[in-house]
Order: sequence, then C-alpha cells, then structure tokens
Amino acid sequence: MSTIWMWGWLAMAIIFMIAELFTTGFFLLAFGIGAGAAAIAAYLGVDPFLQVLIFILVSGFTVLMIRPITKRLNERNPNFVGSDRVLGKRALVLTEINPALGAGMVRVDAEEWRAVSEDGRVIAKDTIVEVLRIDGTRLVVRPSLTQRIEDE
Repeated sequence: MSTIWMWGWLAMAIIFMIAELFTTGFFLLAFGIGAGAAAIAAYLGVDPFLQVLIFILVSGFTVLMIRPITKRLNERNPNFVGSDRVLGKRALVLTEINPALGAGMVRVDAEEWRAVSEDGRVIAKDTIVEVLRIDGTRLVVRPSLTQRIEDE
C-alpha cells in the first residue's frame, strides 16, 4: 500500500515541478518539494495521514522561505520584455514630433520609433525626451527634465 502512496506523491511532485516552469514566483516549487518529502515518507512506510501532514508542513515552510527571496529578486530585476524595455528611457527626437501632422520619430538606444507627445505639443528635433508609455505602435514621450533645465 505504501508503494502506491509513494508513486502518487512522486507523480504530484513531478507535476508541480513541471507546472512551475510555466509560472513565476516559485510558488508551485514549494508544493513540489512538499510532495517530494511526502514521497520519501511513503517510501519509509510512514502512515498516509502523516504523509499528508508532512506534505502540508513542508509545503507551508517552503512557501514561507521562498516568498521573501523571490520578492527581493523581483524588486532588484524588473522584468521588462518586448517593447516594455524602452519605458522610462531617454530618447533623441530625430524628426519633429508634430501631432497636427502625425509626424515624429525618436531613437531609443539603437532603435527608431514613431512618437507622439504626452500633451499634444510640438517637440523640436534633437530634443532629449523621456518615454512614458506605449500607445499602439507609438511611444508617448515628454521632454526630459534635464532638457527643460538646459533650455531655460
């Protein structure tokens, strides 16, 4: 009977570990570790009630230990992927941003993007701007604070 429990816990551990690959935060990893501990208990012939208790206790302890670590990792390394990587960066206006004409191009790092101004104002060529958000395929920008100080 303990062999069935052992294989069941082992299967659950594997399922949790595989599911963790498709999630963030290492949350399911804790349950995979708990199921692994319960599988070891089943292998040693521990009563099924105690196996469930071991699963709950080890999973709970692991969640409590992993959560602060993942929180620190996520705070230090924001996960900007795709077009989000340009948010908050500074850009150079290549062609005047003119909402009336629907014109405007900026360069962020080595990429060129169409751009619109945040408040609908014209922004001159060679102005340094800050990327605020992405609206469709255009960056929404405003003149950089350092640029404003230099202009005054």
